[in-house]
Amino acid sequence: TPKYASLLRVRAPCLRPFDEAVPNARLLRLITRASSLTEKRLKDLIILIKGGGEMASGIVLRLVRSGFRVCITEIPQPLAVRREVSFCEAVFEGRKEIEGLVGRRVSGREEVLRTWQNGEVPVLIDPECAIRKILLPDVLVDAILAKRNTGTALSDAPLVIGLGPGFRAGRDVHVVIETNRGHRLGRVIEEGEAEPDTGIPGDISGYTWERVLRAPAGGRFQGIKKIGDRVTKGEVVAEVGGVPLETRISGVLRGILHDGLTAEPNMKVGDVDPRAAPENCLTVSEKARAIAGGVLEAILMKYNH
Repeated sequence: TPKYASLLRVRAPCLRPFDEAVPNARLLRLITRASSLTEKRLKDLIILIKGGGEMASGIVLRLVRSGFRVCITEIPQPLAVRREVSFCEAVFEGRKEIEGLVGRRVSGREEVLRTWQNGEVPVLIDPECAIRKILLPDVLVDAILAKRNTGTALSDAPLVIGLGPGFRAGRDVHVVIETNRGHRLGRVIEEGEAEPDTGIPGDISGYTWERVLRAPAGGRFQGIKKIGDRVTKGEVVAEVGGVPLETRISGVLRGILHDGLTAEPNMKVGDVDPRAAPENCLTVSEKARAIAGGVLEAILMKYNH
């Protein structure tokens, strides 16, 4: 490559790859050395993820397992319901483990670096993403999934990635990742936008909106059932402002809002999985893995050259 051309030119007089007297292995060693420099640069990348919910956490898992350093920023009271697979739970508990990877609540640059050294993922309460100006990330991923841009800009990092609707590639972010279930899920969009929000939850065993638990009123949320519990149609699983919340279908409670948070009327506060497999509550979904694959692809498109 042009980057290593000077290195190869210096060695050229003593390298005769087509001469049997000089083994081709020497040239291969030079190329391998050049490749290792590129590999080291990839491992040195800093990736900042805005949001620590289910989809964001699936991305974090894939990136960390691929050798990247990842940091998460969150709000003081995250509203994720699939809390067993969301690193934002570390905001409340101080620590959250998902599929063997630990996310840990930290504050400040020094704790971020220490957490990376320990092989863990730092989670900062940082609604304004101020740590960006300190860490100077190579990649910023807006994984808030607010269906709108809440303040992410092209200038935030050399590579800025937005998940789902609300972003336009080339205007708000460099690339957009499709989040709508179907044929395009996980695709990297370099021009234009993701598909618009349908407002309809994904189909699981023939159920869509029926499996989502929504607040019957506004007020303080208090769970009665826990994630992983089996529930039956019509059973009360929580209370919102003292008003009971019943499930519309039978299955396993896959997600539920953290106790003590304030819910708005009709806000999503839970999720029932009709497949009734408790182990699914503890692992990242196929949708999150597909989106994570798109993010990884976008990063390698930018930096693996």
